Amino acid sequence: MPDTTALPVAVIGAGPIGLAAAAQLTRRGITPLVLEAGPRAGTAVRDWGHVRLFSTWSELIDPAAERLLAPTGWAPPDPGAHPTGRAWAEQYLQPLADALGGRVHYGTTVTGVARSGRDRVVDSGRAERPFTVHVTRADGTEDRHAVRAVIDASGTWSRPGPLGADGLPAAGERALAAEGRLGHRVPDLADPAVRERFAGKRIAVVGTGASAFTALALLSELARQDPATHAVWVLRRGVSGATFGGGSADQLPARGALGLRAKAAVEAGHATALAGFRTVAVERAGGRLVLAAEDGRRSRPVDHILVLTGFRPDLSFLSEVRLRLDERLDAPAALAPMIDPNVHSCGTVRPHGVKELAQPEQGLFLAGMKSYGRAPTFLAMTGYEQVRSLAAALAGDRDAAERTELVLPETGVCGGTGVFDAATPGAGETAGGCCAPEPQLLRISAGGPATAEPASPPAPDGCCGS
Repeated sequence: MPDTTALPVAVIGAGPIGLAAAAQLTRRGITPLVLEAGPRAGTAVRDWGHVRLFSTWSELIDPAAERLLAPTGWAPPDPGAHPTGRAWAEQYLQPLADALGGRVHYGTTVTGVARSGRDRVVDSGRAERPFTVHVTRADGTEDRHAVRAVIDASGTWSRPGPLGADGLPAAGERALAAEGRLGHRVPDLADPAVRERFAGKRIAVVGTGASAFTALALLSELARQDPATHAVWVLRRGVSGATFGGGSADQLPARGALGLRAKAAVEAGHATALAGFRTVAVERAGGRLVLAAEDGRRSRPVDHILVLTGFRPDLSFLSEVRLRLDERLDAPAALAPMIDPNVHSCGTVRPHGVKELAQPEQGLFLAGMKSYGRAPTFLAMTGYEQVRSLAAALAGDRDAAERTELVLPETGVCGGTGVFDAATPGAGETAGGCCAPEPQLLRISAGGPATAEPASPPAPDGCCGS
């Protein structure tokens, strides 16, 4: 059988976790081969570069990466500051990639991972064979690399969740996305061209996570300057006491402030809530758009639709390797119970490593956001612990691989993105924390401060869902 120990370890993705994996492997004397589809480090992070993180710099820098950067003269930013995605990429990720030098290959898209000479069906000699990683470069040329192991840290940014409530694109969604009238990203309203496109318009915001809150807060600011701007907040579930997050009791004050800003947008009349609305189609109506729900209701016409319903992993290039994934989350089967969003928030996910990430295909690991599949509870610090453990295991240091070297605060540190510079929640504004309290149903009536979007037919008592 061929000796694979001299081969590099492929790391898919030059984002925060991929670069941390490369730093950890380098520290262990293992050569990483980092394959990045984009032209620079942190390409996905730069796509949301205008958005500020909830986490501070102290939670966003991997220890092994910091040691690798130290000889270059790199100085760490203020540990207590909250960077934007752009700052994270420019001040940390790109310098780290530069320190790794020729081990990072840009413009290289991974199209397949397999065992050399073995498709997924073949058992004989499988574990002893190296992996082959097939790639397509930016100039269209194709190649393949022989590697001893693969750490897939490609994230989930390339596969945003769809508008359709059944998990598939709603009728008309793809065509509208191609026209630019439906998007799956938080818009950068600081860009004059983007701002002009949204000012004075009626915009549907679909989703209930931090991205949706961010969009609502941004559109509310725009509405203060141009009162004709209005957001229609589309929720698949009803509105409860937990809908706006933890407020002043949130263990991340910045995140709590964001939820309160979204709540204020509704109460100020800059947004109306359309709750219990599960979209199946988007219809065109006189140059505008109408969302149609599975129960027959239809929204009022809107000009743009922002679909902010989470992300999913791209598993297409892993079709020839053997995976054991949770049937709901598309996460490693052993990890899934620890990150299930029905049970856990990011603050209650325990640090974990090689044992939870191991796959039937020995030497193949999903890491970072991709390892969480469809769960939104990922935390950069936890990802850094993952790759520290994986590098130790690949170096043969099983004790270090199975040892936990990350201690999270008892209250948890929940990562994410948001817009929170303008507000800090005051005492007593909202109850709840990282793990929200038992929801209390709020009635959304036409005359109350949180008004329901009138629809046809209306739900009983003015409540739009349960």
